[in-house]
Amino acid sequence: MSLKSDTHDARIVRMRMGMLCRAHLDKTFIAGAEQTALWQEHANLALMEGKPAPDLPVPSKFQKIRAGETDIYVYLPEEHANEAFGLGAKYQKMEMTAPKAIEAMQALANQISYYDLRLKEPFQVMNFLREELASQDVPESGEEGSLSTPTDPEAGVR
Repeated sequence: MSLKSDTHDARIVRMRMGMLCRAHLDKTFIAGAEQTALWQEHANLALMEGKPAPDLPVPSKFQKIRAGETDIYVYLPEEHANEAFGLGAKYQKMEMTAPKAIEAMQALANQISYYDLRLKEPFQVMNFLREELASQDVPESGEEGSLSTPTDPEAGVR
């Protein structure tokens, strides 16, 4: 991030960082959906038993990403991780349609791409959900309407 030059090598490093950020954002969105589903189950159980609801899940600033033959830990600033996790939670709670979730996550990716990494072209996030919508012929334009139910096991639990 501290690279000030715009050499070929610096652009390559920033592009690689963009790909790692994309993986982190996707995994954090999915974690938000999955952990929210689990929290909802535990909260309902606690409610039925007359116990207090468990604490809300929180995102991790670090995600383990497979890079070639090895795993690396990728850091994303807390505000970005919180936003991606929160969008996954909203999607899981059906407060946001799949097209709106893609739109919001892409806006976050654009912010990171342009302002943090200074990339000329933003990286694209949520390909798993974009492909799901394409297979169902659901418009990606953010129109309210059909709410996608992910079939990809990493796409979250509905």
